[in-house]
Amino acid sequence: MRPRTSLSIIRALPAWATLCLLTAISTAALAACGSQSGGSSPTPQATVTVTATPSAPPSSPSPSPTAAATTTMALYFLRGEELGVAQRRAPLTPIPATAAIRTLLAGPTTAERAAGLTSAIPHGVHLLGLSLEGTTARIDLSARFAAGGGSLSMQARVAQVVYTLTRFRTIKAVDFMLDGSPVETLDGEGLVFDMEQTRAAWRRFEPAIFVETPGVGATLSSPFTISGTASVFEGSFRASLVDAGGGKIASATIQASRGAPGRGRYREVVTFGAAEGRGALIVYSQSMEDGSHQNEVRIPVRFASD
Repeated sequence: MRPRTSLSIIRALPAWATLCLLTAISTAALAACGSQSGGSSPTPQATVTVTATPSAPPSSPSPSPTAAATTTMALYFLRGEELGVAQRRAPLTPIPATAAIRTLLAGPTTAERAAGLTSAIPHGVHLLGLSLEGTTARIDLSARFAAGGGSLSMQARVAQVVYTLTRFRTIKAVDFMLDGSPVETLDGEGLVFDMEQTRAAWRRFEPAIFVETPGVGATLSSPFTISGTASVFEGSFRASLVDAGGGKIASATIQASRGAPGRGRYREVVTFGAAEGRGALIVYSQSMEDGSHQNEVRIPVRFASD
């Protein structure tokens, strides 16, 4: 029998044993080469240890601050001896009528005064209570409400409160109290309170063109609504929206439901093009004789930015 060669032996081994044997042979050969080169040690192989750092989970974008909810507050001040409306944004509240009266009692802002608004309500009047019975608001004010001023001033301050409260859809009339007591007369001025106060009793304080929306300080975007009452010839008047330099942005002819000497309601939607910064809404009737402006009211506004 012929002796097996090394190749034959390798072929006879299982696959795993063959792999181990070949590895051993290669290692021995490398070692031999190293000793034949003068006995120097093999060049050390640098070992790099990589430690896997767990990747941080993707960070969620920080939530943007949520804008506080707000509401529009309509406050009835005076422009000369007639009513004028200021419009303000205020934090949303579950007691909007109370908030509106407290703000009214504080008086117009510097900007509102610059726009010609004043108040007949004496400084320092406090709201002591406000409740709703059916559609009647019962308001209790401090006694200072009846202090100072003549008959016109006394009537005007009552009109301011009545209009501010009846701007709310749920309120149709106002019952006044001072320091917890029902009001029968107001400071000896002959102003008798023998019934609930409604707007109908104070129409004389509405100007010929009474703009209730928008008010002084409103922020307008296109389209916006102009509404209120008017007592002008044939119930027709003009409205112009201008920029800070007086340039006309939009104009419209407004038609009230009745003409003078009656008083009609109106509501008109007005659109306008690009505008920014500040401007004004100007309303006026025109003279039939020479076309000049009559009953003009100028309402400063802002334009909403895109």
